[in-house]
Amino acid sequence: MKGSMTAAAVHRQYVDGLNAFSRQITDPVLRVRLGQEADVFFRACALGVWQRDGGALSPRHVEYYNAIYQPGKPVPSILFWELSTAVSEYPGFRPLDCFVRMRSCDKVSGTSLARSFVDLVTLMILLFAAVDDCVSPEEASFAKACADTLSALCEGDGLKAGKAPLDPMEFVTRHPAEEKPASSQPVPPPPPEEKKPETEENLPTVEELLAELDSLCGLEQVKADVKSLINLVKVRKLREEHGLPVPPMSLHLVFLGNPGTGKTTVARLLAQIYRAIGVLSKGQLVEVDRSGLVAGFVGQTAIKTQEAVQRALGGVLFIDEAYALAASDQASDFGREAIEVLLKNMEDHRKDLIVIVAGYTEEMGRFIHANPGLESRFNKYFYFDDYSADQLVEIFQSMCRKNGYTLDEDAQAYAKELFQALYAERDENFGNAREVRNVFEKAVARQADRVAQMESPSREELMALCRADLEEEREREGA
Repeated sequence: MKGSMTAAAVHRQYVDGLNAFSRQITDPVLRVRLGQEADVFFRACALGVWQRDGGALSPRHVEYYNAIYQPGKPVPSILFWELSTAVSEYPGFRPLDCFVRMRSCDKVSGTSLARSFVDLVTLMILLFAAVDDCVSPEEASFAKACADTLSALCEGDGLKAGKAPLDPMEFVTRHPAEEKPASSQPVPPPPPEEKKPETEENLPTVEELLAELDSLCGLEQVKADVKSLINLVKVRKLREEHGLPVPPMSLHLVFLGNPGTGKTTVARLLAQIYRAIGVLSKGQLVEVDRSGLVAGFVGQTAIKTQEAVQRALGGVLFIDEAYALAASDQASDFGREAIEVLLKNMEDHRKDLIVIVAGYTEEMGRFIHANPGLESRFNKYFYFDDYSADQLVEIFQSMCRKNGYTLDEDAQAYAKELFQALYAERDENFGNAREVRNVFEKAVARQADRVAQMESPSREELMALCRADLEEEREREGA
């Protein structure tokens, strides 16, 4: 069967491959930079190999592309026509920026990160090529050209190769007429061979998902609201099983709050929980905003919105800044066309589609009241409060721990002072956890500049974020 490997399986293999490689990295700065650059780089690799396949795209190519992301990173939501354009305009292979640092680490410490990364790139390109369960010679040639480009950079830096690199041409799919004797049979592409069926056993349980929800910083009222909603759904299902009447209920939700307060994270967990308790068949989250639903020409908005709905069937369609769909008072505004298409699909697929709309509290109130159909379908509201100063500090400390950084007492005290000031001075544009991530990433960059001046930094020095790395942030805020 063509395209037998699911997008979920592609996502798992992508994440597993990156995680396995990341575990080899001892340089915390390099690990962070790889995490920042990997998704964009590998999506570009997918565009390149699909261009070599003659550009004959299918909806499965869209699913594969949208599966190329790391947990906690933005989830792509490309549409078919957008992918077709991107493939046709693919500019050519370009090594990711942090490949320079990989080679530098190898020269200093004698490791083989760069060579291992070449093999990872080869395997990932072959994974993307197997979208139709077939790796063509043209696709394998593209994988080889990319690997050769990276290998040449290694050789230019004097990095010797250890074991022989993977040969993409050995993964070309052979048709029966082309098959050779068993002794010289080429190795089949690993992604389809390694595919594991998606079963209940390898999906997270309700208890595991609720534990993940509980581990989120703050959001106490939201957590309570989610658990109450789950209990309501469970009891409704039990009543149905016992032949008891159940009152009509809409599971579509409105998330109200400022940016960076965890709305997308909670929506993703809720989608998986709904799947675990049998409300949804798949439990995926498809995230869009106005630009993902509205086109600039008459008739195109309905098509674009319908595409987003089709990708979300069986899961949750999460519309961020949904109020932008009704921002204009003009009857000809295409946002209103998108709303009408959404409302029809919410009715047609009411048993296997949940829509969550999100945005600022005041603007979302106007949005819901802009159409009677919205008011009738969205009657459950979750309020996401801004994080407190102490919670911002907690989020910052968690980011440090997860990324292998430490804070001494002086740095911890200053971090508390910094986030208390940021919280006190916040306005309507305050980004909550996004502000914390900005502070963290800037501090990491300044720490890298500082450590790079050391002749032979120790492990502790590579991990340490000091007060000075944070003080410069405060000075810039006050400038």
